[in-house]
Amino acid sequence: MRPEPITVIGLGPMGRAMAGALLRAGHPVTVFNRTGGRGDDLVRAGARRAATAADAVTASPVTILSLTDYPAMYDILRDVPAAAFAGRDLGEDPGLAQLLYQAQLDVFLTALSGLLHATALVTASGVPAADFLPEAMRTLTDIPGMVGGGAELARVVTAGEHPGELSTTLMMGATAAHVLRASAEAGVDRELPAAVRSHYDRAIEAGYGTSGWTALYEVIRAGPASVVVSSAGR
Repeated sequence: MRPEPITVIGLGPMGRAMAGALLRAGHPVTVFNRTGGRGDDLVRAGARRAATAADAVTASPVTILSLTDYPAMYDILRDVPAAAFAGRDLGEDPGLAQLLYQAQLDVFLTALSGLLHATALVTASGVPAADFLPEAMRTLTDIPGMVGGGAELARVVTAGEHPGELSTTLMMGATAAHVLRASAEAGVDRELPAAVRSHYDRAIEAGYGTSGWTALYEVIRAGPASVVVSSAGR
């Protein structure tokens, strides 16, 4: 099956990177940028340059916006006919697409910070980054094999079931404590490991000590001021 056509609007560093990745994956890509001089390399690689934002939006069933802020988005899309968006949103809530985008960035940015924190931790002890980062990147790609696919995780958090057969919150919390202690001893920033440790501490306090790591979802969604008590020490 031929990859789906995709439009990318906004050709800053992130927009160009996404458009390039889509081209390499075989997608027909249309690009648009308000100011000229960007995207020539993408056009040479096979992208189609749209003359207007409306042309860009109507060129593909999927449009990715890579823009600085909402005012930039409104400025670009104000001349796009409303009919161009018919049947192309996620429902009546116009903010849902942006929320899902921010959630994806939450995963992305947190993973990047974790990667760099781990690198700082080992280089503080004299380990070259070149010796560590290839293995660290493999760890990232191996995560689905360790924790399961998205459909299974969705089932667990939706049902509120957090089995601890493979590992428990107590066990993982002890590991988080080790990382925090190692960070302090190495003299690197402790904000990220402290935040992770706090999730496990609050889950244990709420009675999820013998539950699996997905029990953290319960305390994270409850907010920092709330304690959600497990109904059965799940």
